[in-house]
Amino acid sequence: MPSVKFIEHDGTEREVDIKVGVSVMQGAVNTLIDGIVGECGGCCNCATCHCYVDDAWHERAGEPCDTEKDMLEYTVDPKSNSRLSCQIVMTDELDGLVVRLPKSQY
Repeated sequence: MPSVKFIEHDGTEREVDIKVGVSVMQGAVNTLIDGIVGECGGCCNCATCHCYVDDAWHERAGEPCDTEKDMLEYTVDPKSNSRLSCQIVMTDELDGLVVRLPKSQY
């Protein structure tokens, strides 16, 4: 099962396994990762699952779709590597993915 490393704003790291086909957001919610709320349940409607994809993983995680780009405009500190974790679906190719969580979501 692929894993994701979540790095909190204070540097605390937590690595969790997430099944293929499950979003990074749902995996975070299922394992009680602080900083990922997912209020809309993964419908790309709230931006409470905002994260920063590590530069080494940016290409493999893909680019946000237009709807996701629109939602990212509502985040506190959007960056070029910002993504909504509900829109990143785990694959075997994403095993080891690293995402950082913004301070604004704590």
